[in-house]
Amino acid sequence: MIEKTDDIETCRAIRREVFIIEQNVSEAEEWDGRDDEAIHLLARDPLGRAIGTARILFDAETGKIGRVAVLQAARGTGTGAALIRAALDELRALPEIRRVKLGAQTHAIGFYEKLGFKVFGPEYDDAGIPHRDMILEL
Repeated sequence: MIEKTDDIETCRAIRREVFIIEQNVSEAEEWDGRDDEAIHLLARDPLGRAIGTARILFDAETGKIGRVAVLQAARGTGTGAALIRAALDELRALPEIRRVKLGAQTHAIGFYEKLGFKVFGPEYDDAGIPHRDMILEL
């Protein structure tokens, strides 16, 4: 189950586990001060446990999906794809949004391509992890 949430602390706990602990992203890079302006999504397993999160930011006609994190035990269950689909549903409901952008870790490009995103621009380093920008026109 995916829901919009105001429970930013639970979302941040998942991000801490995945990005800071597992992927060694620094706290300064992870906590960018933009959580208060974002829409947050929270994924729960059938028992109601929080297992994944994503956030949505806005820049004029572009929605930006980011901070997509699924706890290790829940990977491979479709939770990541469900989070992206839920984020796209949120963005499609906003008539001013024309495109969706995200920064994909390079190992996840195929995952996002299956969801309709296309790579653009060069590879870049974000928090010590190689990324490529991806876009989906709505």
